[in-house]
Amino acid sequence: MVTQRDVARLAGVSVRTVSNVVNNFAYVSEETRVQVQRALEELDYRPNLAARSLNRGRSDLLALVLPLDVPYFTELAAHVVDEAEERGYTVLLDRTEGVAARERQIMMRRDRSALFDGIIFSPLGLTEDELRRWAGNCPAVMLGEIRVEGFDHVAIDDTAAARAATAHLVSLGRTRIAAIGHVERPMGNTAAHRTAGYVQALEEAGLPEIHATVRRYQRQDGREAMERLLDMDEPPDAVFCYNDLLAIGAVRAVLSRGLRVPQDVAVVGFDGIEEGRFVTPPLTTVVPDKKKIAELAVTRLLQRVEGDQEPAAELEAPWRLMVDQSTTGVAGAGA
Repeated sequence: MVTQRDVARLAGVSVRTVSNVVNNFAYVSEETRVQVQRALEELDYRPNLAARSLNRGRSDLLALVLPLDVPYFTELAAHVVDEAEERGYTVLLDRTEGVAARERQIMMRRDRSALFDGIIFSPLGLTEDELRRWAGNCPAVMLGEIRVEGFDHVAIDDTAAARAATAHLVSLGRTRIAAIGHVERPMGNTAAHRTAGYVQALEEAGLPEIHATVRRYQRQDGREAMERLLDMDEPPDAVFCYNDLLAIGAVRAVLSRGLRVPQDVAVVGFDGIEEGRFVTPPLTTVVPDKKKIAELAVTRLLQRVEGDQEPAAELEAPWRLMVDQSTTGVAGAGA
């Protein structure tokens, strides 16, 4: 294996100078840098990344721990990887599917945390006490459902977004607007914020609340919840779904009853996943700025890695309501 000493001998410089060039330190003259680069290329030098990481006290690795059975997080993960790579970091992905045992296995092992410079994660199964015990093991930023004091968290204003989505249905003259996805949890979470926005919009319009609770956020759960709603004596004429998978399931249930979307039941989703653009009819949905979420998460995490001791912050990314055929019958009405 070619060493830095071999490169230094060929270039006629010190080993420290070679190290400075390899690590891209600024205090090397351009002439010397070119001289060393030529020697590096001639000898086909490959840096010992493990030794470099040991010397720097860094691994240049970030962990991304997400429930990848939800397409929203799959799309978000791609943006996180891009943002991290631009900053010279490699991302290792762990999938949890929201299973508490899997999250516990990943997050609670101190030896595992030591492998990474920082972790971006979205826990669904861990308790607040477990997360607090884990805090401090490794720099971390939280995404998604749960907010816990002491952790940086990146999200959109779910309350405002849900309120806008529901108000859109109100503006169309719908008077029985149901919500699919209301979930009770012991911690402040995304579902609670979306419920708050839904309720606010209905209170302002003087309309009743109609909740169809689900425990999972998959297509089949949306279909089953919509079927229960359609079996009511006075079924809804619109539904606000807490994610796009639920909305896709709801659309399927409406169509399977011989009803029409949106003429009989208008449907709004949440998350802006690509799949929602290819169902029939295409979904009206809240579209979080996933690229901005990734940028905020990676930037904040690397600030923590560099030693930032500021109090934990709630970082907010933008969103937009994309209106499409599932509520208006008009293609791309608000795209």
